[in-house]
Amino acid sequence: MTVLTQFVVGLVFGLGLLLSGMSNPEKVLDFLDLAAIRSGGWDPSLIFVMAGAVAVTFVGFRLIFRRQRPLLDDRFHLPSSQTLDWRIAIGPAILGIGWGLAGICPGPAFVALGYGSPAIVLFVVAMLIGMAAARLFASRQPSLSTAASE
Repeated sequence: MTVLTQFVVGLVFGLGLLLSGMSNPEKVLDFLDLAAIRSGGWDPSLIFVMAGAVAVTFVGFRLIFRRQRPLLDDRFHLPSSQTLDWRIAIGPAILGIGWGLAGICPGPAFVALGYGSPAIVLFVVAMLIGMAAARLFASRQPSLSTAASE
């Protein structure tokens, strides 16, 4: 994939996040605040964003996997292992907790840097430090499947 293609895909994705409100932590927190349903403070609009994303992904995968190879690469790069390990359980849990607390996750965080908010800058710095620490920790720990086979 060329750098220009990557830039255009990233730009379209970022614009989608921006226009949908997914890069606005307040909007995300209003969506996640189910306790506010009774008071009318709950914002359900992101359901439509997520439903649209799931629909596009569902159709897209069906169309893409009919091809012998991707448009911009010589082969599909799919996971070869179907073994579950601790990272598959803990990683999404940490992401979900962080998303619920901060109202933002990695993709939208980079888009939200354009707001110039010090809180977003701090979030991205902390996220990058956390990602580096997780890689360091994971490189030193065996997976559950490796530990079980020993």
